[in-house]
Amino acid sequence: MDATIPGTTLFDGDQAKKGYALNKMCFSFNEEANRQAFLADEEAYMRRFGLNEQQAAAIRARNVLQLIEAGGNAYYLAKFAGIFKLDMQDIGAQQTGMTKEAFQAMLNAAAHQ
Repeated sequence: MDATIPGTTLFDGDQAKKGYALNKMCFSFNEEANRQAFLADEEAYMRRFGLNEQQAAAIRARNVLQLIEAGGNAYYLAKFAGIFKLDMQDIGAQQTGMTKEAFQAMLNAAAHQ
């Protein structure tokens, strides 16, 4: 059985190992003090958790697809997105290359079919 889905990064054991530092950092954002520390000095905060350059570049770019490719798990990445007041529809729009408004219209149209 072929486990690949074109255009999709599967979160498997290898991705979990690859993204451990990134996901651990994102989990830390459950605490307000950690969110504030990140916002005060993002670079120092990323170094504290040992992010590699691929992960750090994706954080700097606020690019969810790059974060997923770097081993990020969607549940933990939602913690990161929340710092910037982004919700799952913002992330879905980014993943599909749509504006948030276009993504919401697509969801609404699908719900009314």
